[in-house]
Amino acid sequence: MKHALLLLAASLALTAPTFAQQGWDDYETKLITVSGAIIQSRYETPNAAIGVDTPEKMWTVVLAAPSRMTSRGVSADMISLGRSVIVQGYVSKTDKDEMRAERITVNGKTFEMR
Repeated sequence: MKHALLLLAASLALTAPTFAQQGWDDYETKLITVSGAIIQSRYETPNAAIGVDTPEKMWTVVLAAPSRMTSRGVSADMISLGRSVIVQGYVSKTDKDEMRAERITVNGKTFEMR
């Protein structure tokens, strides 16, 4: 019984990261561009995310991990509420209001997310 519990715990520990974030297979392959104002912002692991208000709808945009964004020059302040952004990315196959960003343009400067 003790070994079964240890095996279960080890199994859950190894699979937990798969629940933390989606893989690229969960997104379409056609690159789209949206622009608008940031109305939601989260700069936390495993991935930062913003809500972008466009004329068509409100997009949930999944960004890179904060550590990657910092290394690319994107701070939490740069994706704060009210800022205008242009995002290029891929629409989720399961949630048509969500996209995963390939790149984001803030204040006229473009940052790669991958």
